[in-house]
Amino acid sequence: MTDKVIYRKEGRRSGYPLLCTGLLLLIGVSVFNLFWPKRTQIELENRRAAQFPDFRLEDLLDGSWQSDFSRWMQDQFLLRDQWINAQRATDEIAFQKVEEGGILLGKDRWMFTKLFTVPDSTLAQMNKNVEAVADFAANYPGKVTFLLAPSASAIYPEELPAGAPMIDENAMLDDIFARIGESAAVLDLRDTFTACKDEYLYFKTDHHWTPHGAYRAYEQFCALKGLTPFDTSAQQPVTVSGFQGTHYSATRLWNVEDDVITYYPFENPMTIYRITGEAQYEPQTTEPLINTDKFNTRDKYAAFLDGNNGYSVIEGNGTGSILVVKDSYANSFVPYLTQNYAKIGVVDFRNFKYGLDSTIEQEGYDEVLILYNFQTFIADTNLIYISRPSTLS
Repeated sequence: MTDKVIYRKEGRRSGYPLLCTGLLLLIGVSVFNLFWPKRTQIELENRRAAQFPDFRLEDLLDGSWQSDFSRWMQDQFLLRDQWINAQRATDEIAFQKVEEGGILLGKDRWMFTKLFTVPDSTLAQMNKNVEAVADFAANYPGKVTFLLAPSASAIYPEELPAGAPMIDENAMLDDIFARIGESAAVLDLRDTFTACKDEYLYFKTDHHWTPHGAYRAYEQFCALKGLTPFDTSAQQPVTVSGFQGTHYSATRLWNVEDDVITYYPFENPMTIYRITGEAQYEPQTTEPLINTDKFNTRDKYAAFLDGNNGYSVIEGNGTGSILVVKDSYANSFVPYLTQNYAKIGVVDFRNFKYGLDSTIEQEGYDEVLILYNFQTFIADTNLIYISRPSTLS
């Protein structure tokens, strides 16, 4: 009789312990995650964390409940920030990445907003904004100053990653200044900033200029207007350390240094208004124009003017009045103006959906300063309100 040889498929059986271990680990993590403390804010990303969605049958059937649940799981996953930080560090060390989340990691630990191309839609918006500002200034001859802050990459091109094909910002600035300069006084900071580029003009981990960069711009504004600038030796500055800005939040790159914020503690009162209609406001709160409580939060730059409010009025120590139409670059610039003007109005069109004619007439502003940074200006869809008399649909 021939002996039978039986081959046993040991491989299939040997996989069961590994499969079971992985399944138990997955179940254990999922259960543990259910009891992990939930948060309402993701500090590193400066946004609200997704919350567990209310269950509704119609949401389940159309798939929206599943999407909301998935976002909740992603935002509330245990040790989420640590996992992301580890992944970004691995990318940087192992793969030598020089870009993350639309941010370029340059030399000397600089971080820059990536801007290799300008889409046609952005160019069209830029032309609308240029036309709106030029038209507005033409209606107020001699009263309007236009200050467009250059990007950090335009002042420090040598710090960009090698070969980074950034757009020709200088050519675009030349065109913008030429067109708006036909009806407004234009303040071009490029020569000034290039001459003092060894100073701390821009944050390395954030898209804003520093309060010192804002002061250099303010000095040029005073020179243009024949004003005496604030004497920095007359007041002791305060330094806040540990600032990690928007670029850091987008990248979580591990080998960058924290920024510091050095500011002068102006305590001029600022009234923030609730807007109820065109040139119709109700006082909402009055506070110092620098909210020092926000230096204890992640979004430290928001301490200046207490963020981006639709309409605010600041009491100054000088004479006359000025209305500042702005993006957030102006937030660290405006406090210096309190030394030159008695009244400073501040408008941010993100939260102010009306034209300015009625406000200027009602409040009697003597001058208007339009202050934006280049990258916001070319893409801002709200700036067209500046030349509109009433609410846009």
